[in-house]
Amino acid sequence: MALTGKKAAAGGARARKAEGGARKTIASGTRDWPHALYRALRGADVRHMAFVPDAGHSELIELFIADENVTSNVLTTEEEGVAIAAGAWLGGMRSVVLMQSSGVGNCINMLSLATISRFPLLMLVTMRGEWAEFNPWQVPMGQATEPALNAIGVRTLRADTPQDLIDMVGSAITLAYEADQQVAVLISQRMLGRKKW
Repeated sequence: MALTGKKAAAGGARARKAEGGARKTIASGTRDWPHALYRALRGADVRHMAFVPDAGHSELIELFIADENVTSNVLTTEEEGVAIAAGAWLGGMRSVVLMQSSGVGNCINMLSLATISRFPLLMLVTMRGEWAEFNPWQVPMGQATEPALNAIGVRTLRADTPQDLIDMVGSAITLAYEADQQVAVLISQRMLGRKKW
């Protein structure tokens, strides 16, 4: 199902153009990274989103849901997103799975579907248990997220600034959808701001 030849080149060109446009938005000094991220993903022809509701992803989720050309699936558990993304790929659609770091532990076993079968997988993971965390229950999985993903064979890219995020997502799109890799972009808790209960 991987694109080859002219289609792959066109997909890569779209991703680079979208990434460049998103970078300009970030570089202009705005705090518009969810919108820039949405434009980068849509510019790379991501037409499916699966998500567990999460405050860190809320703006991006709203943008995708409002897009009539995107199919969105709300999940009951994060592991469903891995299977749905595989199905979307088999149906000819690029997908992104959105989750919080606490949900990574819920889908470790299901990730073997993507890694063993070599399905492209793109995940965006908002981190908890790091910077200014107030909830002790978030800390263990926050610390285990990256090692757990790496252990199951998922490549991780970490974004600590909005500029990093757009660069990392551009790289992740290419790795996932042109090189058939499984990639998770970890979005630093510092980017999301201090959470209050």
